[in-house]
Formats: sequence, structure tokens, C-alpha cells
Amino acid sequence: MVKKTDNPDFVNTVRDSAQQIWLAGLGAFAKAQAEGSKVFESLVKEGSTVQRKTQAAAEDKFGDVGARMSGMAGEMGAKATQQWDKLESIFEDRTARALERLGVPTARYVQALEARLAALEGVVAAMSEAKAAPQGAAAKRAASKRAPVKRSAARSETAATPRKTPVRKRSV
Repeated sequence: MVKKTDNPDFVNTVRDSAQQIWLAGLGAFAKAQAEGSKVFESLVKEGSTVQRKTQAAAEDKFGDVGARMSGMAGEMGAKATQQWDKLESIFEDRTARALERLGVPTARYVQALEARLAALEGVVAAMSEAKAAPQGAAAKRAASKRAPVKRSAARSETAATPRKTPVRKRSV
């Protein structure tokens, strides 16, 4: 129910207020139409600024994630390398033990034998030179007058055949 008021001033005041609200709305609409393109452009600028900031933040986050992933990949690679090295070491140890059981000489042992052989060759060469030095021209003439000694075929074959001796392991 609508109640009629007895106060005409009140009614006029309400009517005037409604009229002013209506006119303010029309004015705002007209101003929005006139300045709408300016406001639109302003909103586009603000939106592009916000978008750039958002993209920069996202790229930072992706960069952090990428760095973390690279770090994790590096750690995994290092762990894989450690495991591979461990496996290689186990294989080398087992192979060395198997070769040792078979009596195969080690590289160090062969190097030591080569060094001893070189030393012996030096001693033999020195002894040969020492023996040849005291012989003078007379000894050489006497040696040339002697008849050559013929050896039997069986003896020369055994002298040419090397003696087979088992290789003994020595720790160096």
C-alpha cells in the first residue's frame, strides 16, 4: 500500500532528488561516451603494463624452475658417474684377481723384469769388453791360427732352443 503523505514539501524534495539523480546519470553517460575512447586507451595501457609485469614474474619463476631442474640433472649425472666408477672398480678388481689366480704376471712385474734384463745386458756387455781388452795382437793371432771347432748337430740344436722355465710371480 502506498501511503499518501500530507507534506507536499517532502514530495517535492523527493521528486527534485530523483530528477537530479536522473540528470547525473545522463551526464555520466554523456561523459563516458565523450571520454570513452580516452578511458579505453588508458585501460589498455594499464592492462599491457600488468601483462608485462605478469610475464616477467612468470619468466623469473620459469628461470628458477629451469635452474633447479638443471641442478637436479647435474646431481643425477654425478650420481650416475659415481655408480659407474664404482662398477668399473669392482670389475677391475675381479679381473685382476682372476688373472692372478691364472698366474698371469702383472704389468709391474713385467716392468721389473725388463729393468733387470737391461741391467744384466749392461753387465754382460761390460764383462765382454773387459775380457776383450787384455788380449793383445798376439792373442788375436793365436786365435786365428787355431782350427775351428766343429760341434755336433745335436748339441747345436739344444743350444739354440731356449730353456722352458715356469714364470714365477714376484711382488714388486
